[in-house]
Amino acid sequence: MWRMLCGATKAKGADVWKLKFSGVEADASGGKAHWEADYRFSATGRMVHNVIDGVFEFNDQGLITRHRDSFDFYSWSRQALGTPGLLLGWTPFLRNKVKATAAANLQKFLASRST
Repeated sequence: MWRMLCGATKAKGADVWKLKFSGVEADASGGKAHWEADYRFSATGRMVHNVIDGVFEFNDQGLITRHRDSFDFYSWSRQALGTPGLLLGWTPFLRNKVKATAAANLQKFLASRST
């Protein structure tokens, strides 16, 4: 997922991308971090400032096996999508649509890397 997102940022918007992080903590089994990302949402070209808290689980080799992000979806949707986000960003319908689109994009990205 991170490779896909970074590739999209590099292709459309590297000039405005910023990332600040804090509160990074980890032990052998997991960790957490807080970050704030400023970027151009590639699907609409709109600028986004997203405040995110991430939680990670690691395997015995120290690799991330699970990564969960929490953020204010309504705030993100208003910035990234404009009027549709303002009107529908609070609904499960839009949240599920965005999740499905992201999952489909990730599957296409992974398929393109395996060929």
